[in-house]
Order: sequence, then C-alpha cells, then structure tokens
Amino acid sequence: MTAGHRPAGPAAGMFEADRASRDLGMELLDIGAGSAVVRMTITRSMINGHGIAHGGYVFLLADTAFACACNSGGVATVAAGADISFVATAAEGDVLVATAAERVAYGRNGIYDVTVSCGEQIVAEFRGRSRAAGPRSRPLAREEATGS
Repeated sequence: MTAGHRPAGPAAGMFEADRASRDLGMELLDIGAGSAVVRMTITRSMINGHGIAHGGYVFLLADTAFACACNSGGVATVAAGADISFVATAAEGDVLVATAAERVAYGRNGIYDVTVSCGEQIVAEFRGRSRAAGPRSRPLAREEATGS
C-alpha cells in the first residue's frame, strides 16, 4: 500500500458499513481480486481471563478479512463456514494483521485462507468457505403454506 492509498470498490464499501469491525478499531489496509488485508490493535477490553487476547477477537479479525476478500468481486457473498487454528497468543497492545487470499472458487462457492500475524509471528490460521448469495426467496404466505 502506498501513502495516501485508500481501498475502494464493493468490499471497501461493505467494510465502511461494517460497524462491528470498525467499532473494534479495524482498518482495511488493502483490497484486491480475492484478497484483503485488515489490521487491528488488541485493546484491554479484548483480554480474557488468562491475560491474553480472547480468541473470539482474533477470529473476528480473520473473518472480517475473509469477508472483504470474498466480496471483492462485487457479488454479495456470505460465510458458509469457517474454522481457525490458534498457534500463538496475542497480548494487549499487539497489532494484528489478517491477510486473506482466495484459494479456489467454484460455482457460487469459494475457499479462502487467512493468516493472522503479529509482526513475523503467526498467531492464527483461518479457513473460510463462502457462498455467493442468490436472490432471496419470499416466505410463503400462510394460505400457501397450509393449502387453505
């Protein structure tokens, strides 16, 4: 990313509207075709009872980078599933960076890998499975559902 560069496009717009991520101080650093980089600083309110970053916040950071990457093409895409492996701890004040990359896209589905790091240290590896949203089906009216 160059100085003054501001990510643009559909995923950047989605991120701007993502209050959950932005209220946690996340920053979208870069966006590309099937890729995204998001940064977050671990704050005191993110520390668990063991004195380390709560894994839910690390997952949320990875999930946000995944969402930006899988929505970078402009088609509304949601998570179909995800899992994470925590390989190191993070502490208050640590600056975590989540780097997401598409591995494969097939039909309306995709698989994305996200590495969460603190400097050179890998903190977590995340794999997300996406599904491009289709047109929403309308709910059946009561008369249609019951046949009356």
